[in-house]
Amino acid sequence: MTAAAFAATYAALTAAHEVGDHWTQVDAQAAAKGLPNRDGALACTEHVLTYTATQAAALYAIHRATGLRLSWRRAALGLAVSAVTHYIADRQGGHWQDKQPRGIVRLAAATGHAEWLERDPNAGYLMDQAWHKGWIFMAALVVAGGREQ
Repeated sequence: MTAAAFAATYAALTAAHEVGDHWTQVDAQAAAKGLPNRDGALACTEHVLTYTATQAAALYAIHRATGLRLSWRRAALGLAVSAVTHYIADRQGGHWQDKQPRGIVRLAAATGHAEWLERDPNAGYLMDQAWHKGWIFMAALVVAGGREQ
């Protein structure tokens, strides 16, 4: 892996994250994805599919535009890392201030963020985005770690 390959991959995945999380996600998905039922799981799955397609398009674009030769097996694995961790976080939609947290909200509370989550209405969104960006970093390491021969 080269620093340039990692930087280009991280930039592409992060830019696509912003588009996928804020532009391709429709309001119905955003409103329902945290529901603790089948409708919530379906809405979250639909969102993650469009989100992942957006990230895949960004990787394809840098592959074509820059000549960066990505391994598509590693790209698929990196996209899977991003998709699964995105789903895990987004199933918490609307639940960041719950008194009895579940999932990663419980993790956030256990690591000392419970009071901030209760006090600041923006804290949940910020924790959600920090989670995504951390996992995008890991996904970029996976993608950039290999090359087509």
